[in-house]
Amino acid sequence: KVIWTVLVTVLGRGSSLPVGEDALCTAEELARYRIIFTGKWSQTAFPKQYPLYRPPAQWSSLLGVTHSSDYSMWKKNEYASNGVRDFAEKGEAWALMKEIEEAGEKIQSVHGIFSAPAISSGTGQTSTELEAHPRHPLVSFVVRIVPSPDWFVGIDSLNLCEGDHWMDEVSVDLFPYDAGTDSGFTFSSPNFATIPQDTVTEITCSSPSHPANSFYYPKLKILPPIAQVTLVKIKKTQLGLSAPFINLPAKSNEIIDTVS
Repeated sequence: KVIWTVLVTVLGRGSSLPVGEDALCTAEELARYRIIFTGKWSQTAFPKQYPLYRPPAQWSSLLGVTHSSDYSMWKKNEYASNGVRDFAEKGEAWALMKEIEEAGEKIQSVHGIFSAPAISSGTGQTSTELEAHPRHPLVSFVVRIVPSPDWFVGIDSLNLCEGDHWMDEVSVDLFPYDAGTDSGFTFSSPNFATIPQDTVTEITCSSPSHPANSFYYPKLKILPPIAQVTLVKIKKTQLGLSAPFINLPAKSNEIIDTVS
């Protein structure tokens, strides 16, 4: 059954790379992690067409899942599901949550769903906790870039297990993706459906190769990370303890997406 996880806030650090999803996890018990999403979408790092109002640069809620290799929330170069389309275009999570729940019921490929609050600016942090299972050691999530046509950041099937033990900490830089369902070039582009639908593609400093592209920086070799995610394993002695206080930026009601 799908396990719904409550929200907490906590700080993360460190840097490493995702591990492969094919290795068998032989850990004997469940593992709990704090997942910390850090927005790095600043006007200094991304000055072109940086959204300052109606709405300003911000991030939707984070929606994620712990699962086995039998399930895929989204994959680069494959078509986005209807749920991912709704989330990437409008921040509506209900169709995606229904897809996750159905996958868990039919093939038991899903262990739990987790979510974290939206961030009302391009920079800032949000976090929550999740539970991984030896048969469900993979983590996937999406966060919508607001405003945008259908752009998002996320992780596809990050494996938290290495053989017989869980990873203590992992941190991954995140870059923008296009869901392939809307043809807009800029953050504030009007809704213009992509027909036929395209696959999920990474947005780079040179692709799409069009001067109108909000991420088009032809003088750069690669874009700087627009966000980062860190997962930290919670030790047994920490379970049940309150999260440490973090001085996060004040939140407002500027989020226009409809994610709860």
